[in-house]
Amino acid sequence: MHHEELATLGQQLRVDAVRAADAAGSGHPTSSMSAADIAAVLLAHHLRFDFDHPEHPGNDRFVLSKGHASPLLYAMYKAAGAVGDDELLTFRKLGSRLEGHPTPRLPWVDVATGSLGQGLPVGVGIALAGKRLDEIPYRVYVLSGDSEMAEGSVWEAVEHAAYNHLDNLTLIVDVNRLGQRGPTRHEHNLAAYERRLHAFGWHTIEVDGHDVQALDRAFAEARSTIRQPTVILAATHKGRGVAAVEDLEGFHGKPLKDAEAAIAELGGPRSVHVDVQKPPEATGRKTLANGANGEGEPPEPELPRFDVGDSVATRTAYGHALEALGSARADVVALDAEVSDSTRTEFFAKAHPDRYFECYIAEQQLVAAAVGLQTRGYVPYASTFAAFLTRAYDFVRMASVGRAGINLVGSHAGVAIGQDGPSQMGLEDLAMFRSVHDSTVLYPCDANQTARLVATMADLKGVRYLRTSRGDMPVLYGPDETFPVGGSKVLRTHGDDDRATIVAAGVTVHEALKAADLLDDYGIPVRVIDLYSVKPVDADTLDEAAGATGCILTVEDHHPEGGIGDAVADAFSDGRPAPRMARLAVRNMPASATPDEQLHKAGIDAEAIVAAVQLLVERVVAP
Repeated sequence: MHHEELATLGQQLRVDAVRAADAAGSGHPTSSMSAADIAAVLLAHHLRFDFDHPEHPGNDRFVLSKGHASPLLYAMYKAAGAVGDDELLTFRKLGSRLEGHPTPRLPWVDVATGSLGQGLPVGVGIALAGKRLDEIPYRVYVLSGDSEMAEGSVWEAVEHAAYNHLDNLTLIVDVNRLGQRGPTRHEHNLAAYERRLHAFGWHTIEVDGHDVQALDRAFAEARSTIRQPTVILAATHKGRGVAAVEDLEGFHGKPLKDAEAAIAELGGPRSVHVDVQKPPEATGRKTLANGANGEGEPPEPELPRFDVGDSVATRTAYGHALEALGSARADVVALDAEVSDSTRTEFFAKAHPDRYFECYIAEQQLVAAAVGLQTRGYVPYASTFAAFLTRAYDFVRMASVGRAGINLVGSHAGVAIGQDGPSQMGLEDLAMFRSVHDSTVLYPCDANQTARLVATMADLKGVRYLRTSRGDMPVLYGPDETFPVGGSKVLRTHGDDDRATIVAAGVTVHEALKAADLLDDYGIPVRVIDLYSVKPVDADTLDEAAGATGCILTVEDHHPEGGIGDAVADAFSDGRPAPRMARLAVRNMPASATPDEQLHKAGIDAEAIVAAVQLLVERVVAP
């Protein structure tokens, strides 16, 4: 296209953004209008994308980090012929694919955006896949707003991209000066952004974001830059082209009051069609990450085998199992937040260094990179201390919104870690991950169980979380035992004589077994259930136990809110008769102490379980 045609395309994108928001009665047309010229130049001259084959491995990737500007994205799709005008006007309506913020319901959208500060970190993950794994020369373009440059996650990504020399990544910052409630921190001071990004090691370009010739040159310069990611800092005006709203406060997130007049001022509707460049045939190391060799079903891994009675930490079993899984499957990748010697991801890193990603102490980037990698067909396992995953919870939440498939592993969970104290103890993680839509939450108690669950996680959907423990624990199960997701194991029962059921997971399983032995001495036979699948929960086994014993005691190394106790209670919320229940959980604020002292102080050790069962049984039989 000639530059005059690019300018015309930019006006068309503005008009269609205004029309879409007007039809919906809501949306962000002014934020779309500011970036319309950027989008026009990118779409017509620089993006290589086959809209008929969005899965093509050579396609460039475009991430709209400022997801509220979705009318612009959908206007681009219309110009490319991917959506029709009728569908454009279904924007934000029930059943429409064109949601208020883009999601992968659309085949050309890789990730959900709209929670600001996430597009660039995820883009870094996609770019890492292209640079280190696929070895295919696709480019990753991220369009960001200037407001979200205040997010700390952006700067985690900025440093990570520069450190990894991601010259296949281009960030375009739409510096339109206005945020939701007024001016942004730096307004139109491009130099302020330039200084910061240059200091991190980025190649920087400052342009007038409404000058299509300058934008064209900037994109070409980005493509020719090597060993540095490029940022195009584009000065723009919010609401560009409509005098009633251009560069004025108070119009964020509102359709234009007089859309008809605005459309006329912009030159009226147009029907420019863009023949988007197709990508070249992919010639990288592989075209799709699937199985061990890029085709067919992945083989079964040769998992580590541990002898019953040995003492092994579940975090150690996780590391060995992940290493074995990586040997069997070329699509498995591992990420860690500079604690791989503690999480035991180091075993994978040493065996498969080309598929290991060190994210350093940047947990938001850790999860975002996992989300980016899975868009390219990889199966990521990202690990850190369970406590520190709380920092990345918004990324986990958005991963679920975007239907992403990621495996997250939190080690050093609970008070059982001992002397390090409460800052290192994951005591909220089960609740956090149980609340995520369609998540899977697993909490193994021994090494063989851990290894099996690690392998199972690879083929699950959605967000999967595995909780591991720091200390060594006895191996209870043989290496050939199976552990289906949604199941549980009855480890101790006296059949119809059981007077109570103890439900535990992880470290408290071992305390429950000790308590069961002590209760036998007191003449109180109990049933012990290992609830290794916290979500989905094994409601049938719990219901059977409740019917047989009449009462259930849950015991967990976690806060009482949202953990195992709530998972068990929820199993009886669908009309099943509810038993008498009691819960042991960490209700105190821990301090430094040994693991055994911690369990005792929190009231979740064998002694506390025995006392709780005795009281529970007394209440059941009391007249």
